[in-house]
This record gives sequence, C-alpha cells and structure tokens, in this order.
Amino acid sequence: MAAEIISGKELAAQKRLEMKQEVEKLVQTGKKPGLAVILVGNDPASRSYVKAKEKACQEIGIYSVLQEMPETTTEAELLAEIDKLNNDDNIHGILVQLPLPQHITEQAVIEKISPDKDVDGFHPSNIGKMMIGEETFLPCTPFGIVEMIKSKGIEIAGKHVVVVGRSNIVGKPVGQLLLNENATVTYCHSRTKNMKDITKQADILVVAVGRANFIDGSYIKEGAAVIDVGVNRLEETGKLVGDVVFEDAKEVASYITPVPGGVGPMTITMLMHNTIESLKRTKA
Repeated sequence: MAAEIISGKELAAQKRLEMKQEVEKLVQTGKKPGLAVILVGNDPASRSYVKAKEKACQEIGIYSVLQEMPETTTEAELLAEIDKLNNDDNIHGILVQLPLPQHITEQAVIEKISPDKDVDGFHPSNIGKMMIGEETFLPCTPFGIVEMIKSKGIEIAGKHVVVVGRSNIVGKPVGQLLLNENATVTYCHSRTKNMKDITKQADILVVAVGRANFIDGSYIKEGAAVIDVGVNRLEETGKLVGDVVFEDAKEVASYITPVPGGVGPMTITMLMHNTIESLKRTKA
C-alpha cells in the first residue's frame, strides 16, 4: 500500500487561516505584528524566498518591511541596519536572508539580531534555550517538520528517529526538537559508516542533505514516516526533487512528504507564527 502524503501545503494553508484570524483580533486591540527582512545583494533564489515571505505577510495581515542592500554593503553597515530594527517598536521579527556575500560574517549578523526579535531561531541564546527545552523561538524548518509529524497523529515519544544531515539550520535542531518530544535520535552524516543499516531502523526518517534522490526505498524501514527536507533542481530536466526517491520510498513508507509542497510551505508559516508570538511576548 502506498504511503499517505503529509502535505505541508495543506497544513500551512490551515495554519495561516488561523493566524489571520488571530492577527485580526490583535489589530482590534491596537497591536499589529511586524516583520523586517533584509536582503543583501541580488541572489535570485534569495529574492524568490523573500517574495514568498512578503506574500505570506500580506495574506495573514502582518506588517512587512523589505530592506534591500547592495552586494557591496559592508558588515558594519549591515550591523548598523540591524541595530535600527532592534530599536524599532513596530518590528517584532528581524530576518536577514542567507546566504550573505562572502565578506560578511554570517555568525556576527545572527548574533547582532536581538534574541527577542530572532524569529528565525538562530541566535545562540535561543538555540541554547531550545537545547534545554525552554520556551523560545524555534528554527522555522525544524519547527514545521515537528508540526507536520504531529498533524498526522504520528507518535514521537519512544520512537527511533534517524536524521540524515547535521546542518545548524535543519539537521541538528530537528533532532533536538524530536529528542525534546522524547524520541530516541540518531544522526547520520557524510562520515557515517553503514548508513543504510542505521536508516533502516528509523520509525521516523528525516533527510536533509541537499543531494537529489540520495535515499531510495532500500534505506527505509517498512512503515516508517519519511520527511524529505531537500529541494534540488535537476539540471537535465529542471524538475524539483527531494533528497528521497519519492516514487520508490512511498511504496515502503507509511507516511511521506512530497517535494515540492512538503516541508517548504511550513518553513515560512512557522516564521509567521514566530513573528506573531514575538508581538504577544512584548510588554504593553
């Protein structure tokens, strides 16, 4: 029997509708959440992401500001711009679109954003709180993944989760969030030996390596839930595919996320959620 699809697109639409209603109530009390996005340079993929974020803000009723800065912007100029937004009471979330030009230190930029406005969940103090299970802004993609798993009533506590990938943006934090939900978590990465033996033990398999069709059905335990985070464009066809061979995997798994329409829509949705939460946490 083919796996049940976990549609991030459908779940995101449902959550955004709920958020829109929540924002309408906040506006009636004189409060409106605000998100500022800084885009340095003119990377086409970054511009596309930024456009999707602006569209989501419009849809939900969030005040949105886009600060475009040229490729030649210095690190000092960017940090000064973040400082202004840190002190702007109309802005509750600040996001600097990555990647940045090579002459700017990514970590310095992440750490400059006030932890109270770090709706991406990347600031070391928010990462630290996530590690110890304190309430904080959670990184958007991992947060979205957990919401998708829960939306299908898939039990996490006591299950064996295998995460393929160890990036700071997805791999490491998603493993931690699932550990916080009482799963037993194993990480696989480029140095892992006998990876297939490990992934075949997973009740929930999360794949986030950025390599097209890296995991086929032979890596998957019968009945596992498979979360495919990868978005890769095939050069020969221009088609978007995940890190998992979808047609193969869906015959083995019990649940699977598609690409596109899986994890992607949930990332921006959880960014919106964090921005609304930030407003709610501010002192009146």
